[in-house]
Amino acid sequence: MSAKEIRLHGRGGQGAVMAAKMLASAFAIEGKAVATFPMYGFERRGMPVIAFTRFDTEQILEKTQIYTPDLLMVIDPTLLSLPTLFDGLKPGGVLILNRDKPLADHPSENLEKVGVVNATHIALCEIGRDIPNTCLLGALVKTTGWLNLTSLLTALGEYLDGSMLEKNIRNATRGYNETEVQTWDL
Repeated sequence: MSAKEIRLHGRGGQGAVMAAKMLASAFAIEGKAVATFPMYGFERRGMPVIAFTRFDTEQILEKTQIYTPDLLMVIDPTLLSLPTLFDGLKPGGVLILNRDKPLADHPSENLEKVGVVNATHIALCEIGRDIPNTCLLGALVKTTGWLNLTSLLTALGEYLDGSMLEKNIRNATRGYNETEVQTWDL
């Protein structure tokens, strides 16, 4: 297996950086080599944030930004309008999208699969705040099959505890169960 590269797009306060770390932990639980790191612009709530996660069966030596992702996760649906969002997406690419309805148009010729879930709504129900990151991680598990939901839920315990862990386990599980997967022929 060659390395898989994931680029997460969100806004400050939505948990993009934490999602990248949780995802890396889940892959590590399954014995994969991982690397994860954020890229900040202005470090304040609401500003765009990008985080990166790589995983592989072999040691990962590359620690640069991800320019050619296999998967894009869009935590804030307003970022879908960024003109550079799909730049570098590899053929057969995957999009995990926080949105209340499926895409009507095919936004990139390299996009093959989209996992759509109303993660904001689910997060408000389960956590009581608009922090949709763990819900979207559940959507990633369902859409890609790259890891098991059990590994993800276990990884959440490395970052959360008590009632917040319980809420995020429900959030991720609902993300897994409620994701609608769209596919396009390339």
